[in-house]
Amino acid sequence: TPKRVVAYDFGIKTTILRHLSGIATVEVVPADTPASEVLARNPDGVFLSNGPGDPAAVVGAPQIIDGLLGEVPIFGICLGHQLLATALGAETYKLPFGHHGGNHPVCRLETGTVEITSQNHNYAVDDGSIGPKVEVTHRNLNDGVVEGLRCLDIPAFSVQYHPEAGPGPHDAAYLFTMFDELMDSVKGTN
Repeated sequence: TPKRVVAYDFGIKTTILRHLSGIATVEVVPADTPASEVLARNPDGVFLSNGPGDPAAVVGAPQIIDGLLGEVPIFGICLGHQLLATALGAETYKLPFGHHGGNHPVCRLETGTVEITSQNHNYAVDDGSIGPKVEVTHRNLNDGVVEGLRCLDIPAFSVQYHPEAGPGPHDAAYLFTMFDELMDSVKGTN
């Protein structure tokens, strides 16, 4: 049977849905959908979408995400990355100069590979507020900003940029494969 992903809509782009539909059947839900309603759908994974603005303005989202953590694999991008980080206890801050455009170099720390990414955000995750059970996976080479996180004890990860980049660079399309593999690994243990 095909995998099922529930995607929280914080301002989701069509290109994201296209990429997700390549690995699963996708159901989009409003940003304020309670975790219990999502878990009742029995998804194989939850996607936290991109969206505009200050993550603090998305009232209730960190609490909703907290209710999903450890229950189902989670993949977040852009605003979804910031909201996941907040649910994990980290803080966000306004950048002096936002990241905008399709040419931001990001280092994937695990491999040392540099990816050219598409970004559009004015907020970032505060490095010093990240807890011990979360590891930084990606960094912006221009200013050192945290660009990716992975939980060490539960199946959840996120990136600050747009891995689908349509139009734009496709260096980070592997992240959808990682999400697919993460769902497979969790499904195999249940």
